[in-house]
Amino acid sequence: MKKPRVLMADDHSLILAGLRKLVEAECEVVGTVEDGRALVAAARKLRPDLILLDISMPLLNGLDAARQLQALAPECKLIFLTMHASPTYATEAFQAGASGYLLKRSAVSELSLAIKSVLQGQHYLTPSLTKDVLASALKPSTGERGKTAPTSLTARQREVLQLVSEGRGTKEIATILTVSVKTVEFHKFRIMQQLDIHTTADLTKYAITHGITGL
Repeated sequence: MKKPRVLMADDHSLILAGLRKLVEAECEVVGTVEDGRALVAAARKLRPDLILLDISMPLLNGLDAARQLQALAPECKLIFLTMHASPTYATEAFQAGASGYLLKRSAVSELSLAIKSVLQGQHYLTPSLTKDVLASALKPSTGERGKTAPTSLTARQREVLQLVSEGRGTKEIATILTVSVKTVEFHKFRIMQQLDIHTTADLTKYAITHGITGL
């Protein structure tokens, strides 16, 4: 029987190497990447059956990458493997299109179970979070991460916010996003206006608090 094709994304090369060894027994690993933008590009090229990804990744976080992947390759299954044990993150991951959510501290056997479940069309959530995620899903959308949720921003605004919070300059951001410097400046101005934030330092704090960047 043909092995399912898996693409893996994590910004730690040692974790990727360990994951590859765990996954290769049952799946074909078609690629590994270390940032969200590389993940989207690789998924477009490789068309894997399954993607294992983290939330905290440079250039484009896992949640926003998942949203792009939903439009790009809706048939591809997504499993988050992350350190974020917050039910709010798990809820947002499923809303972004995930089929599975595991913690990096989960038992090794859980990963195999999650992969099998997801490839069979089921959803998998690590048992330690099940009750908390249900409770979180019933709360107002602003949830535990602040009065203004990042989903109030557009996808492009979240991209700009992450890159700003990573300390990247306006010209570099413009190059990464293939837009003009003026466009980047406009998005940054609108983000500050919408969030009622007035300094780059406070933008960075907001991005960290809301999981937009892993810094």
